[in-house]
Amino acid sequence: MAFGTVPSTPTVTRVPVLRADASLLLVVDLQERLMPAIAGGAAVVENACRLVRGAERLGVAVHATEQNPAGLGPTVAAVAELLPTPAAPKTAFAAEVPAHPGTVVVAGCEAHVCVQQTVLGMRATGRDVAVVADAVGSRTEANHARALDRLRAHGVDVVTTEMVLFEWLHDSDHPAFREVQKLIK
Repeated sequence: MAFGTVPSTPTVTRVPVLRADASLLLVVDLQERLMPAIAGGAAVVENACRLVRGAERLGVAVHATEQNPAGLGPTVAAVAELLPTPAAPKTAFAAEVPAHPGTVVVAGCEAHVCVQQTVLGMRATGRDVAVVADAVGSRTEANHARALDRLRAHGVDVVTTEMVLFEWLHDSDHPAFREVQKLIK
């Protein structure tokens, strides 16, 4: 293409609809000593619980992490009691995420630190990632918003809890539809 010409059809990268059989839910650092400082922290925990419950009902693998648990405490009880395996401790801000085909769906804290570094690391290796905006938090709304802006700029799909659950269901005829629907209401 010659300098100054515009392609006739733009190239658009489309993120597919999330599928339960091709997703991994990653819960990052929702810890006891951190959550009271998170803007809207109770809603973040509530939405993370919805996601973990939905993942369990729909056969989605779940992995969780804890940043420096000696300093920030364990995962909040409401989330910890739902996890299929204990959260993996870490000191690096970016989490090591198990290999898994498909999309990694991310909830957790803080959006502009551990979530962002984890997600950018996955994107750098070509992994598909969806960050659940209402299930990630930061101490300030500004940090939360800028993190989501930056992640979008790096090709990350930013979604909501309801979007994830209904995309995982795919159809109102799904056997778990009523159970999952109750998580939202």
